[in-house]
Amino acid sequence: MKTTILTDIEGTTSSISFVRDVLFPYARRALPAFVAAHGQEPGVRRWLDQVAAEEGGICQDEVIVETLQGWIDQDRKHTALKALQGMVWEAGYRHRDFTAPLYPDVVPALHAWHAAGHGLAVYSSGSVPAQKLLFAHTEAGDLTPLFRGFFDTEVGHKRDADSYRLIADRLDRSVGDVVFLSDVVAELDAAREAGMRTVLLDRLEDYPQPRTGDAANGHARATSFADIRP
Repeated sequence: MKTTILTDIEGTTSSISFVRDVLFPYARRALPAFVAAHGQEPGVRRWLDQVAAEEGGICQDEVIVETLQGWIDQDRKHTALKALQGMVWEAGYRHRDFTAPLYPDVVPALHAWHAAGHGLAVYSSGSVPAQKLLFAHTEAGDLTPLFRGFFDTEVGHKRDADSYRLIADRLDRSVGDVVFLSDVVAELDAAREAGMRTVLLDRLEDYPQPRTGDAANGHARATSFADIRP
């Protein structure tokens, strides 16, 4: 049976700088107007109310927005923040304020793996809608038809082995038939604990000092998708 390739996004398929220097600042700037325009829509309100409840019962949307902007500055991995960011980014992609750049080796590899019958899936801390937006609006066009599944932190934390077991189950695959690609060693440790094969993406653009030996913690290492043989 063919391997299923489960990939992270930031630092793996796309440069960390795109998220930090383009997407995060865009969401920070656009959140106030977005909440003012859409804050009473049920799909938005549920996330705003969740933030309000967790922060002690905030009553004003302006304060909720300020809280969210602070979380963006902290790069906080919060499900409500990720969901709202995804909605804001959707407008940005739709208006072509930006497109999603991928490393040049990513698109040929994804197409080759898909053509060879390997399953493809994504697991990222960004929300599933945000993941789909990114892959639907790449510089190479819409790549979403290549993927069998998209997973975010609603399945569990990326450093928790049970998250990877659940993803394998939802993909209807044995964990041993899945290889996880990421630039974060702690995530790879969790996937390996679950029984997945792992590859550390050591992108020189994001990690100028190569992570070899003990720094790779026993994971196979690649600097490009072209180096990976599923």
